[in-house]
Amino acid sequence: MTGLPRRPAALLALAFAWLAFTTWIRPLALPDEGRYIGVAWEMVRSGEWLTPTLDGLPYFHKPPLFYWITGASLSLFGNVEWAGRVAPWSGACLMVASAFLFGRRWLGDTVGRAWALVLATMPLVFMSAQYSNLDMLVAGWITATILAFAHASLLPMDDPSRRKWLIAGGALAAGATLAKGLIGFVLPGMVLIAWLLLARRWRRILSLFWWPVLLVFLVVAAPWFAVMQERFDAFLHYFFVVQHFSRYTQAGFNNAHGPWFFPVVLLVFGLPWTLWLTRRAPAPADDTARAVRVLAWVWLVAIVAFFSLPRSKLVGYVLPAVPPLALLVALRWQAVRELAGRGAMLARVTVIVAAITCLVAPVAVALAKQKHTRDLARIVATQPDRPIAFVRNYYFDLAFYARLQRPVPVLERWDDKALTQADNWRRELLDASEFLAPGTPSPLLPTSALVQANCPGVTSWVVGGSDMKEAFPMLASNAREVARSRDTVLWEVRDWVPVAAQCGAGTPSASSAGKS
Repeated sequence: MTGLPRRPAALLALAFAWLAFTTWIRPLALPDEGRYIGVAWEMVRSGEWLTPTLDGLPYFHKPPLFYWITGASLSLFGNVEWAGRVAPWSGACLMVASAFLFGRRWLGDTVGRAWALVLATMPLVFMSAQYSNLDMLVAGWITATILAFAHASLLPMDDPSRRKWLIAGGALAAGATLAKGLIGFVLPGMVLIAWLLLARRWRRILSLFWWPVLLVFLVVAAPWFAVMQERFDAFLHYFFVVQHFSRYTQAGFNNAHGPWFFPVVLLVFGLPWTLWLTRRAPAPADDTARAVRVLAWVWLVAIVAFFSLPRSKLVGYVLPAVPPLALLVALRWQAVRELAGRGAMLARVTVIVAAITCLVAPVAVALAKQKHTRDLARIVATQPDRPIAFVRNYYFDLAFYARLQRPVPVLERWDDKALTQADNWRRELLDASEFLAPGTPSPLLPTSALVQANCPGVTSWVVGGSDMKEAFPMLASNAREVARSRDTVLWEVRDWVPVAAQCGAGTPSASSAGKS
C-alpha cells in the first residue's frame, strides 16, 4: 500500500507510535483517568500489587491487569500523564497488530494493511487508546482472543499449529478476563460459537472447550480471584453478582441510554471511515474470505446487541465491536482505492481527513477548560508531609499529581442515604470500606471533624468546593485560600488536623482515622 512501510514490523511500529502521539498533551480526565491511574499509583506507593485500593480501601470494581500495567509504567517513567496511559495504548496496539496479522494471513497483505490503517486512524480507536480506563485494554485482548480462535478454526484439522493457536486463545481469554472480568471470555465465546454455527463448522466448537485450553485459561486467570476470595469473604459475590450481573440487568446506574446509542456511537465516532459503509462490498474471493466476512458481521452484531440490552451505556463499552466494523469498511475502501480516477482520490482523502480528525480531537480537549487538580497538587507537593483532607468530594487525580504517600481522609455526611445511595464516588468509597477488616480504621470521616480547631501550631491542607467557607465557619478565622482551580479550592488551615487524636503524635494519616 503506497506510503506505508512494506515490512510488517515497520508498519506495526509506525502504527504503535501513531497511537501514542498525543498521549502527553492533556491532564487526566475526571473521574475515570484519575480513579484508575490513582489505584495504580496506590499499588506503587504501598508495594501491595495484589489488592487494588482506592484511598487505601480495597477496591474491587475491576480486576487488576490495568493496574499492573499502569503501575509498572509509573514505576519506570514516573507520575506523568503519558505513563498513566500505557495500558489503553497497549490494548489498542494489540487490537491493530492482531487484526493486521489475521487479515494478512487469510485475506491477503493488502487487506491486512487496509484493516490496520482503518483501525489506527479511526477517531474512536485513536482517542480511546489515549484515554486511561479499562475499555480499550479489554477490547484489545478480546480482539486478539477472537482472532486467535478464529485462526485455529480456519486451519485444517490436521495442521500441527492449530492446537498451539487454541492454547494461545485460552491464554488471551484469561488476559481479557483479568482486564475486565466475565466479558473477557463471554463475548469471544458468544461470537465464536455463533459464527461456527452459521459457518457450519460445528466440530470446531468442541475445540473451544478442549481441556488444555480450559487449563491454560484457569492457570492464568483463576489465581488472582482465588487469592482475593481467601482474603475477603465477600469478594466473589461483590465482584461477580454486584459489579457484573446487577450492573448488567438492573436500572439505577448512571448513563442510561436507549438501544440506538451504540449504533450512533459507531457511525459518528467512526467518521469519516463509516461513510464507506454506503458502498457495496466486493464479492468474497473464496470460501475462506466468505467465512471471515461472516465472522465480521456476527462479531459486530453480537457485541452491539449485547451491550445495547442494559440501560447503562458508556461509549467505550462498544470498542470490542470496532475491529469487525473496521474490516467491513476496509474491504470497501480497498476495493475503491485500487481503481483509477475519482474513487482512488476519495480513498486518499479519507485517510487524510481521518488522520486530521484524530489529531484535532485531543488537541481540542487539551485546549478546553477541564476539571482537574494538577495545579493545586503541585502546591501540595511542596509540603509533602503536611496533613491533608478532602471535604465533600474525592479528588481522584490529586494523589497522583502530588505523589501523596498516604490515603487522604475524606469528610462527608456518610450517614446521609440521600447522598450515598446514588451511583457515584461516595458509593464507591463506602462499598470499598465494607472490605476493611473489623477494627481497621477508615479514611471516611464525618464533616463534624472540620467544625473546630483541634491541634494548636499545626497547619493542614484542605481541598474542597468554593462554597466551603459558608458551610464551615471555622475556615473564616483559621484558614487561608491558597489557590483555586475552577470551583475547587486549596485551603491552608491553621491549628487543625483531620484526625484530632493524632495531634502531637506525628503526621496524621488516613490509617488513624478510625481512632478519632
